[in-house]
Amino acid sequence: MAAETTRTVTLESGDGALLTGDLAVPDQANATVLFAHGSGSSRFSPRNRAVAAALREEGLATLLLDLLTGDEEHTDAATAAHRFDIPLLGRRLVAAIDALEGHELTGGLPVGLFGASTGAAAALTAAADRRRTVYAVVSRGGRPDLAGDALPDVLSPVLLIIGGNDQEVLRLNEAAAARLRAPHRIHVVPSATHLFEEPGALEEVAREASRWFALPPTTDGE
Repeated sequence: MAAETTRTVTLESGDGALLTGDLAVPDQANATVLFAHGSGSSRFSPRNRAVAAALREEGLATLLLDLLTGDEEHTDAATAAHRFDIPLLGRRLVAAIDALEGHELTGGLPVGLFGASTGAAAALTAAADRRRTVYAVVSRGGRPDLAGDALPDVLSPVLLIIGGNDQEVLRLNEAAAARLRAPHRIHVVPSATHLFEEPGALEEVAREASRWFALPPTTDGE
């Protein structure tokens, strides 16, 4: 395993919140992938942490970031008041993208976005806002449809990964893909459900994400 630098970072969100994240930067990293977690999840999501570890093996820095403060997470757990607030989550991702551009470990590196569940919509919203910085987007079991009118404004190549047994989410992803003008592809993991808990499913997610975040992004189906 290549040497890497790890730090817990605190970022200003621009709306008065302080966001906490885990930054890991391999030696000679060539890009940074920022993770946007989904409904009711956090930077400690074992699935996203497993994918992040696989990306670092490919020379990509990763930032797993909590988009809500501790108090907001407590409120959201009881009321779900924030997890579907895509404009709020998108703005906070934009602030994180800007912070990465100025960070001593990641400054100058292109930024990719990996979104899960509602985090996928936030990632696409942020990609539309920072079109010159975000070079690729991957959604895992995501709700890109919730990005709404931001979808046609995304320029970065978009990979939508869905479980084959997650039929409703697959339908929503197909509808969102129809609104994308950027290069995009839907990758279905056979027999996988929404959380990709089946043997080999998450490994396939990591493999496809690694290819998509390669420089330049690999957008074909080979």
